[in-house]
Amino acid sequence: MGPSGRGRSVVNRGVVIVCALSVLTVTGGLAATTAHAALPPPAVAHRPSPSPSPEPSPSRSEPAEGEGADGESAEAGGADGELEKVRTRIEELHGEAGSATDAYNAAVERAERQERELTAVNRRVKRNKSALKELRGRAGAMARAQYRSGGLPASTRLALAEDPEEFLRSLGLLRKGQRATSGVMTDLVRLGADLEDDREAAAERHAALEKTRKERGTAKREVEAKLEKARKLESSLAAEERARLKELEERTAQARQLRWLKTGVLEEIDGKAGKRGKKAIAFALAQIGKDYEWGAEGPETFDCSGLTLRAWEAAGVTVPRTSQEQWRQLTRVDITDMRPGDLIVYQEDASHVGLYLGDGEMVHAPRTGRQIRVEGAGALPILGVVRPDA
Repeated sequence: MGPSGRGRSVVNRGVVIVCALSVLTVTGGLAATTAHAALPPPAVAHRPSPSPSPEPSPSRSEPAEGEGADGESAEAGGADGELEKVRTRIEELHGEAGSATDAYNAAVERAERQERELTAVNRRVKRNKSALKELRGRAGAMARAQYRSGGLPASTRLALAEDPEEFLRSLGLLRKGQRATSGVMTDLVRLGADLEDDREAAAERHAALEKTRKERGTAKREVEAKLEKARKLESSLAAEERARLKELEERTAQARQLRWLKTGVLEEIDGKAGKRGKKAIAFALAQIGKDYEWGAEGPETFDCSGLTLRAWEAAGVTVPRTSQEQWRQLTRVDITDMRPGDLIVYQEDASHVGLYLGDGEMVHAPRTGRQIRVEGAGALPILGVVRPDA
């Protein structure tokens, strides 16, 4: 074929391609099939069909497919990825601060108990010292009386007495006096030993108290250090980033809650609140909006276990001060047997606690910088459930 024939062939093919594309655009599938039969298909990218909208979740929003364990995207990158790292680190710091807060609260409670014990021992020491002084006075008086009588045996004094009959009459009183002297000396020895024991006990309790005070100070400094790191990290963000951080925290909690609900556990939980449980719930709900403050037990601010402590105290039930002791000492129940008013303990080290409300929700004091609020019961990693009024 000559140059002119090749030119016509190129032009004709171009016309066919243009026509094929026009038909493909206008008529769709059938015309496209005709065009493809006439010549090889051009490299045209196909637009994917839109994915169906996800069904609404039973609790807030459902995380997108492919999200990580905490609801963040497994493929997150760029600014969002960096913000997720910040969120994770802040959560870690507040978790560590929560553990240190439990240690601080436990030390405070222990110090208060040791102070009461030391006060009681010191009072006993003071009382025994006074009693010992009195007994020594009585023993001294008896010894002086015996010395004035010459300290002679009764038989000798009877033989030498000018009026033996009078002496015989007073012999009974003499024997009573001897028994009294013996009793005073016995009491004196016993009281002296008790006083020595109490002094040793006081010294031991004082040493234990000083140790606890040091532990309390160490825990306090650790809490403050962790919170300061978290504060600096959060304050380094721009205002817009801080707002996004809060949204990210909420999405993470929602994603955890959704995964918990998807286990079907809520379908098995049908316990009803008891009379005391209702009172505890009423107290806790009345505190919504108040600030979290580590180490606080109310009435204006609370930490997580301070809230549960006061809530159940309002219901007439005494519970331990810290979430770790609440987990250790209170009766544990299976999560499927959970009922409103029970305490849900979170994190592997039992460093957080909330009060179950029913319908998959709980109320808690989250962390520094946040307020008491209602949240999904599965918004944090659950360790287990305890019942204060079991």
